[in-house]
Amino acid sequence: MLGAWGALILSTAFFLTVPKVIGRSIDKALEALEDNGSSTGTDDLIWLGGLLIGVFVARGIFNFFNLYLAESLSQRTSYKIRNLVYDKLQHLSFAFHDHEHTGNLMSKSTVDVEMVRNFVQMGLVRSGQIFLLVVGASTLMVLVDWKLGLLSIAFIPIIAFRAITVSTRMRGIWRHAQIEMGHMTTVLQENLEGQRVVKAFGAELHEQAKFEAKNTDVFDWTLHARRTQALNSSVMQVIFWASTGIILWVGGRAVIEGRISTGEMTQMLLYISLLVQPIRMVGMLVNNYARAISAGERLYDILDSRSPVEELPEAVPLANVRGHVRFDHATFSYRGKNAIDDVSLEVQPGQVVALMGAPGAGKSTLMSLLARFYDVDSGSVSIDGVDVREATLPSVRSAVGIVQQDVFLFSASVRDNIAYGKLDASIDEVMDAAKTAQLHDEIMALPEGYETVVGERGTSLSGGQRQRLCIARTLILDPPVLVLDDSTASVDAGTESRIQEAIGEVVKGRTTFIIAHRLSSIQHAEIVVVLDHGKIAEIGTPAELAASGGLFSHVSELQYATNLNGHAVVTPVVAQRGGTPA
Repeated sequence: MLGAWGALILSTAFFLTVPKVIGRSIDKALEALEDNGSSTGTDDLIWLGGLLIGVFVARGIFNFFNLYLAESLSQRTSYKIRNLVYDKLQHLSFAFHDHEHTGNLMSKSTVDVEMVRNFVQMGLVRSGQIFLLVVGASTLMVLVDWKLGLLSIAFIPIIAFRAITVSTRMRGIWRHAQIEMGHMTTVLQENLEGQRVVKAFGAELHEQAKFEAKNTDVFDWTLHARRTQALNSSVMQVIFWASTGIILWVGGRAVIEGRISTGEMTQMLLYISLLVQPIRMVGMLVNNYARAISAGERLYDILDSRSPVEELPEAVPLANVRGHVRFDHATFSYRGKNAIDDVSLEVQPGQVVALMGAPGAGKSTLMSLLARFYDVDSGSVSIDGVDVREATLPSVRSAVGIVQQDVFLFSASVRDNIAYGKLDASIDEVMDAAKTAQLHDEIMALPEGYETVVGERGTSLSGGQRQRLCIARTLILDPPVLVLDDSTASVDAGTESRIQEAIGEVVKGRTTFIIAHRLSSIQHAEIVVVLDHGKIAEIGTPAELAASGGLFSHVSELQYATNLNGHAVVTPVVAQRGGTPA
């Protein structure tokens, strides 16, 4: 920035000498004409012509450095801001992302950053040229003739006041335009991600109308801003050229009266013409400044956000985790409603616990508290006696492996997706995890095996394959605490049977939570916890709960009656524990 400003000062200084040299040349030419073309006058004109060429060359050199360094500065600034925003987004908790639309965040990270970059290049640096040209030209005009000089710069305060007034108004207009741009990007992003749903329901016209409505809002606000900018620029130029006409009339009389020479009057007009550029730039700068301020406010909405889940300065890493998990009167509210209500639960190392309950009962939320995606409002969650809020976040996340219900894969190879949490994993480790997830044979049948690119969100794989790949991705971390969030929901009966066999091996020596809706998913569970509206409604072994006549028993009866295969998996589980089949 210092380099850009230094080059700008020198470039502007040479630029301001041009009217002086031209005015001096005119006076010398007139003097030579009066002396009948004396050789002295001719020599002076040659010297002044060479000086003028030298001034333009020097100005060109410094102008190049000014433009190059200004661009370098703006690109470095946008590069840093993009990294800051992206880094911040990575470390904000689920609570932030729950209420922020992806499209809006994308708009902030791209369009708004570009607005700031434009301001740094054109506004922060170029505004100096406006100041230098106005101050320099005004000073030189006053030195030529103070009366005419003061008259020439009398319009500048009027333009400055106009610029400040319009800037305040345009700031709000551009903020609305950029907010609507974020909304439009959200609609576009959701439409592209949901193309299968759109096509399946024949909702193309509905989506088109929805996008057109948002596009219209962007169009209206942007046009409003441009109209205001155009009006402001036109008004300022009218003021400027009106003042130029007055100066031409007053200056002409001064030449006739002999108060100033023809060359000095030419200087005055050239200095006035130099002010045309900064006057035009004021309108552009006002627009640029207004957009940058509104963009900056939106960016700082992200950068200044405080994550509800933050690592304490004195946090300690979890080491040698055995898997002793305890929820002690844990309570958590989401959007003003208790999602987890005074839950107390203790799970011993290596124990397998099934979490059941109706959708929205709090099963996934409880596991999110364990992985510290959210923090409890009251009570505590601990692993091996250490409150997860007092442990470092990476150690908590590495200790708790989650196979999430919402399957997400990256546009990368099968191998890279499986090794996502362990980037240095060998191909043997990747293959072992895939075999455990009952996926190895199907991967080998793909065109390029483990190097096959799965496509955006894994659309080239079936639902069951995607879910098993997510299981393999978690297993490769070998976490001491494992959470299976309804991980067999999208697989057929045969695949589920193979996965259940694999899970039987995986859960050995590992604390495991199985979030389940189907009884077939809990055949390895030693304890079943039934949640209802965020509270523990029932807890016990499958046999105890099946015989209790409560919620679990009711679910068992329903699923047993509707099982297409004619049997319920819970039956042998109950039987092998000595209970009565439901």
